Amino acid sequence: MKIIAFNGSPRKSWNTATLLEKALEGAASKGAETELINLYDLNYKGCASCFACKKIGSKSYGKCALKDDLTPILDKIEEADGIILGSPIYLGSITGEMKSFLERLIFPYLVYDADYSSLFKKKINTAFIYTMGIDEQRLLNSGYDSYFNINKTFLEHIFGNFESLILTDAYQFDDYSKYVSSAFDPEKKAQRRQEQFPIDCEKAFELGVNFATAK
Repeated sequence: MKIIAFNGSPRKSWNTATLLEKALEGAASKGAETELINLYDLNYKGCASCFACKKIGSKSYGKCALKDDLTPILDKIEEADGIILGSPIYLGSITGEMKSFLERLIFPYLVYDADYSSLFKKKINTAFIYTMGIDEQRLLNSGYDSYFNINKTFLEHIFGNFESLILTDAYQFDDYSKYVSSAFDPEKKAQRRQEQFPIDCEKAFELGVNFATAK
């Protein structure tokens, strides 16, 4: 079994990356082969609207025709048994790198037929790990749920099973005194980091376990 995680954060050792690593640790504990790919290390763009993936008779039908650093990654996903996506929330949505990745990943498999059926050849598990600076109460009033549901809808429709993990009130800086950040209470942030983040890491680990043991 192969599980691939995609880090949509520019940070390789902070909240999003850590949770993805914990998820992969969980999957590996059950014998899965795992890989973490940092999207910010790759050179690529989003969908070019060329429609080669939809053109009748095209050699790129059902595949993205663009050739760049994502090309071998997209091929690799076809052999995977599960993919875990992770992104911080920037200005109310996932990062630009993750959004561009999703465009290139999902659109070629989405058929323009009456059912908008999927060309992906099998059902696999997918998950999204979101991290954000706002607390749970602000999340409830943010309207983010509708955005998260869009991602859920597409991933479920194209690939199959889906689950998500949301980390709120994230600890964003090592030293809050170095930044203009009066919207936050550094002591409360630090306390939550100490108390809640280990719990979130455990949840991510269990997510990985579930991926590796799903039938």
